[in-house]
Amino acid sequence: MGTAEDIAEAVEAHPGVNRVELIGSRARGTATELSDWDFHVTAEDFGEVAADLPGLVAPYEPLAAQWDPLGDAESYLLVLPGPVKVDLIFPDVPRSWNPPWRVGPDTLPAMNAHFWDWTLWLVSKRHHGMTDRVRGELLKMSHHLLQPLGIEALPLSLEEAAERFVRARNRLEKRYGSHISRRLEEEVLPLVHASDRDHYRPSGLRS
Repeated sequence: MGTAEDIAEAVEAHPGVNRVELIGSRARGTATELSDWDFHVTAEDFGEVAADLPGLVAPYEPLAAQWDPLGDAESYLLVLPGPVKVDLIFPDVPRSWNPPWRVGPDTLPAMNAHFWDWTLWLVSKRHHGMTDRVRGELLKMSHHLLQPLGIEALPLSLEEAAERFVRARNRLEKRYGSHISRRLEEEVLPLVHASDRDHYRPSGLRS
């Protein structure tokens, strides 16, 4: 049994959880090797379960673990070595999107995790040939994450987004005298540079 299923079993064993159900392409049998593992979680007491999730997943040593800042429902997003992306989605717990990131020494590590988690998901969409979806998400990423870092120009590809993000993050690390682990980047960046990358120039938008 793989780690994603192990995590699902661990969450389902929590006394505040009623059910964990695999959804999406993995459930439909249409997944690629890059597809994420999406699980719907039905909880009796969301607050209790949410508080315990970091401890439940810690034994699996995720490279990133965060609540989705831009989800319509509460979702706990994990990236595991491989890389493997696992999303624990609470469909009965709606939420509003967070505003664009505020950059600072206290938020830069979370922004790094958000960028690489988002990028890994988009690599899977690109692999499926979903160019329009990737284009729309890069526009959203530019507004919520890249522009706060000082990256004003809209990236034309995942490769370009990654290059610009790394330069901006490295510059801010030096300013703040901090250092963020590169383990997550080292897992995702080779996939960004894969041969199926796309390039496009959205009409009416600055390059």
